[in-house]
Amino acid sequence: MLKKVPNPIDRHVGARVRMRRMLAGVSQEKLGEALGLTFQQVQKYEKGANRISASRLQQIAQMLEVPVSFFFEGAPSGDAPEGGFADMAATTYVSDFLATSEGVQLTKAFVRIKSSRVRRRIVDLVEALAEEAEEKA
Repeated sequence: MLKKVPNPIDRHVGARVRMRRMLAGVSQEKLGEALGLTFQQVQKYEKGANRISASRLQQIAQMLEVPVSFFFEGAPSGDAPEGGFADMAATTYVSDFLATSEGVQLTKAFVRIKSSRVRRRIVDLVEALAEEAEEKA
């Protein structure tokens, strides 16, 4: 028997729920509790394994204080991307990173830095580290 593969849009919406939940500092348990669900169900939503109904998505949007449209921003479509494959891959890469705990932590800390000069130096440092890692590989 073949394993069911989640729909790309369900995966995208779930990843956006996860990203927003983490940015808001809400655990899967707390979100599930507020929705009358188990944290396992929230996990399934976030992975795209289970589809989120329209009414449930509306509840999640209200709880996480975003419009429902937020969850569909950058969603894959059947149409070819206007900017080409490279742009779509870059968008997906960024979304995937922001959905991780490290991405959320880094983003939260970075935006708290007031000095644009310091932020620029951090970007330069990270780019230098990435180039060094590529040279060693």
